[in-house]
Amino acid sequence: MPFEQQLTSGPSGRILTNYGVWSPDGAWIAYDTRSDPAGDVFDGPRIEMVNVHTREVRVLYEARNGASCGVVTWHPTEPKVCFILGPENPTPDWQYGPSRRQGVIVDVRQPGVAVPLDARDMSPPFTAGALRGGSHVHVWSPDGALVSFTYEDQVLSLFTEETDDCDVNQRNVGMAALGRPVDVPRSHPRNHDGTAFSVLVTRTTARPRAGADEISRAFEEAWVGLDGFVRANGVRQHRALAFQGHVRAASGETLSEVFIADLPADLTCRGDGPLEGTATRRPAPPAGTTQRRLTFTESHAFPGIQGPRHWLRSSPDGARIGFLKKDDAGIVQFWTISPNGGQPIQVTRNTFGVASAFTWHPDGQHVAFVIDGSVCIADATEGRMTRLTPKDSTAPAPRSQACVFSPDGKQIAFVRRVSVANQICLVAVEV
Repeated sequence: MPFEQQLTSGPSGRILTNYGVWSPDGAWIAYDTRSDPAGDVFDGPRIEMVNVHTREVRVLYEARNGASCGVVTWHPTEPKVCFILGPENPTPDWQYGPSRRQGVIVDVRQPGVAVPLDARDMSPPFTAGALRGGSHVHVWSPDGALVSFTYEDQVLSLFTEETDDCDVNQRNVGMAALGRPVDVPRSHPRNHDGTAFSVLVTRTTARPRAGADEISRAFEEAWVGLDGFVRANGVRQHRALAFQGHVRAASGETLSEVFIADLPADLTCRGDGPLEGTATRRPAPPAGTTQRRLTFTESHAFPGIQGPRHWLRSSPDGARIGFLKKDDAGIVQFWTISPNGGQPIQVTRNTFGVASAFTWHPDGQHVAFVIDGSVCIADATEGRMTRLTPKDSTAPAPRSQACVFSPDGKQIAFVRRVSVANQICLVAVEV
């Protein structure tokens, strides 16, 4: 069995993001720090990285003026990271929250210098390419040209009931196109410019119809493939985001199902509504954006996506979107679905449930997750499982947030609580 290494030491609630924690060369792992040893409270003062060879720790960014930072991911090819930054100089009416945070980028060669990702414009008339709220869990596209995120709208958070003329705040999925700076007027004290053009790519409604494909929430998204996927007609869709959507079953129950947004090449063209939204309407997706439902699990013994909190993840070739769901015995297993739809495929058939988020091996043939107290890998076609860390009933199991393959697929990063504090650990992969 491979040898587990502990890379960090000392107090702190270190947390890894579910994806993109490795530097492009595989030499560093980035993470955030939190005040409580368990890392359950989002109040992190620093973004750090640890060298997997020397165990040197470097501070990439330290929050100031009362802000918090966290949930960091690496650019796929450049020495840059992106993460959440909460409001500096918070006031009673502007504390950290889902609609009051932003994405920032730090070049690791210039630690401490944070550049805004998404612009914010809180006063009408709003600015196309700017958000009116907060972004969260920023993940770079495989080519590094775009960043996906989940989003909540501060302007619409003031409304409590959806009407024919007014939307309410709901979680949606958005994306930011790098290299398209957006400047906004200083008509609101929390307005700021951004280095990317941001749009929403999902549609939600507060009152989805029972049995319909309408959703009340879009979240936990994933880029599909390194270069999209091949449609059933043989044409390649170069950009797409898979995500979980909350539907209303015929029974009235809320279920999470797998959806996909096929994305246009040009994100700046207005569709059926303004990209920037209005005082009573959320931003509309760009022209050419198509939202499709992929899974229909209401008739299953245990319908809907279930298990630990996890983000959908796609195989490198884009042919399979992975997710977690209970089997007929009520055990959380790893499943896949084609981006073209069809029947979901149950891959694993374990007697213990998957207990963490997962990632794909770069070869597209294996996935990594925590199960039965151990970091494990499974064959992504036949489900055969290999345990990489020993099960120890006297030690806490690896944390559920992350189990992330290195860029070369030879190691997996994860978090384990050692004594009283979370530590960044890794284990070699045998495939």
